[in-house]
Amino acid sequence: MTTPVELEDGQHQLGDVLIGRGTPVTIATIEGLGLPPMRTADVEPPGEDGLWLGRDYYGGRTVRLDAAVKLPGDYAGALDTVAAIQETADNPAVRGYGGTTMNLRLKFPGRPTRVVRGRVRKAEPDTEKAIHGWIPIDIEFQAADYLYYTDEPDTTGIPLAVLSSGGLTFPLMFPFTIGGDPAAVGRPGFLDVEGNASTWPVLRVTGPCSNPVITHVTSGRTLSVQVTLTAGEWVEIDTRPGWRTVLRNNGGAAPLSPTSRIDLFRLSAGLNEIRWTATDPTLTSTLAVTWWPAYKAL
Repeated sequence: MTTPVELEDGQHQLGDVLIGRGTPVTIATIEGLGLPPMRTADVEPPGEDGLWLGRDYYGGRTVRLDAAVKLPGDYAGALDTVAAIQETADNPAVRGYGGTTMNLRLKFPGRPTRVVRGRVRKAEPDTEKAIHGWIPIDIEFQAADYLYYTDEPDTTGIPLAVLSSGGLTFPLMFPFTIGGDPAAVGRPGFLDVEGNASTWPVLRVTGPCSNPVITHVTSGRTLSVQVTLTAGEWVEIDTRPGWRTVLRNNGGAAPLSPTSRIDLFRLSAGLNEIRWTATDPTLTSTLAVTWWPAYKAL
């Protein structure tokens, strides 16, 4: 995974193309950063006033950028910049598969970079208004959900047969302190998830082991993979919306048990506990948990 380019305030990145401050692409306004579209189940009760308010679901937010390519005296260069924006949208690795996304990175003053995951749905230049290397372009980015994610993921490794609920190691050295906060002492299995919204992790089990079972203790949700891994082999469970795959290192799939709900296996903001078990006489297999903290607003 490559390290993202560090953005300045007012500078953004659409796929591989930098836009905004310090680039040829100036941005007048960005719309769609507030509450996303909502799917409601409201019902008008027959024979009476009022409205029965049902369950609400957020749709994916649509971010619209009113932009323009500005390269005075360089009409060809302006067209090249427009072509680069269209090229980054035409990514076969993204549009060629269902659920896959690209990133729109946003950097506003006083805030770290936030990431919206989705696809470019519109990149329309207005060449009729092009004057001396100035070309207006409307960009529309459709996100897969309504959340803003951090630039870089957090990750932790959990070895097999770790007692995350407590214990003592002998010989004891006095004086010693028993911490009340498991996260404060870095106990394996406890994840301190930043952000203010739930997020979906990527879980990778590396063998040798068979039939690993991963439990999110906080919610009681469990994922059980019916697979046998030799030393160095791995299986990865991607719970992110749109992805939601269970793949082995050889490219093949591995089945989950019928009771495993990959769509409900989420990390909540704050302290989470993960436990896992597997058949492994060597006790050398590991679980890696990777997640992107999520925010409801910029």
